[in-house]
Amino acid sequence: MNRIFSGIQPTGNLHLGNYLGAIRNWVMLQNDFECIFCIVDLHALTQPQDPAELRASTREVTAAYIAAGINPERCIIFNQSMVSAHTELAWLLGCLTPLGWLNRMTQFKEKAGRNREMAGLGLYAYPVLMAADILVYKATHVPVGEDQKQHLELARDIAGAFNRRYEREFFPLPEPQIFGAATRVMSLRDGTKKMSKSDSSDYSRINMTDSAEVIALKIRRAKTDPEPLPADVAGLEYRPEADNLIGIYAALSNLSREAALGRFAGRNFAEFKDTLSELATDVLGRIGGEMRRLMADPGYIDAVLRKGAERAAAVAEPVMREAQEISGLLRP
Repeated sequence: MNRIFSGIQPTGNLHLGNYLGAIRNWVMLQNDFECIFCIVDLHALTQPQDPAELRASTREVTAAYIAAGINPERCIIFNQSMVSAHTELAWLLGCLTPLGWLNRMTQFKEKAGRNREMAGLGLYAYPVLMAADILVYKATHVPVGEDQKQHLELARDIAGAFNRRYEREFFPLPEPQIFGAATRVMSLRDGTKKMSKSDSSDYSRINMTDSAEVIALKIRRAKTDPEPLPADVAGLEYRPEADNLIGIYAALSNLSREAALGRFAGRNFAEFKDTLSELATDVLGRIGGEMRRLMADPGYIDAVLRKGAERAAAVAEPVMREAQEISGLLRP
């Protein structure tokens, strides 16, 4: 069976974009793939983190996975730092990765900003650890958004470099599992920017733990324009906020944008927002309630992570041992 690997950083409130862009799709994938879903806490350390908040966020992401419908008995759910093979393989792969490949990574340039000389090695080498995350399980498919597509291409290049160096087809070249543009959720305050947990305004996003009242309030306050909704998608081209809200409605109701507009063409945003609020609170309200219930029992969450780490290590450690032997390293 084909194997999926993917993960989310525990760096703050999970939001509607995380759900529609990733977690909801993973729920569907678990029926057709062997799935490994990680909370990538080592990646989170590439930016300063409060230790207590990092632990709490790790449990929150775990709760979100389970509350959304990912079955911890069917899938492997664990946090990255519990399986040492990730960092061990990252060193082997880093020794094969030319600096020129890493210098092309646009996400490092964006996150490091103008102060690149003070950026940490972890941020620079992030794509190598991501490659190790994938390859240590010999994953065949990786669900990625557009912002991670370049990193997956690098993971394929690194896998190929290892295979060529040691003249064997050891690592598969993982394929991207990319979901459509309808899952790209933008800020409720600026339709040209991606919805983000780092945005200073909480009204820019719908958090997965928001109450029904808060979700409705945020949708009512979402930025729009004075024109009625158009009859076709072409009419959304220069209306980013309208396009975003229609995209959210379409994704939550499992409709195309065209079908969603067919229901609301010519109507004003007040009517549309009422309907969108009902839909969003129905979907996310149930998930948020279950998340809060799960987070009230940290012992259960920690047990899921421990069991998941044991299962993950059972897959990763034999791959790691063989990679070390192939590389010429003596083992006890």
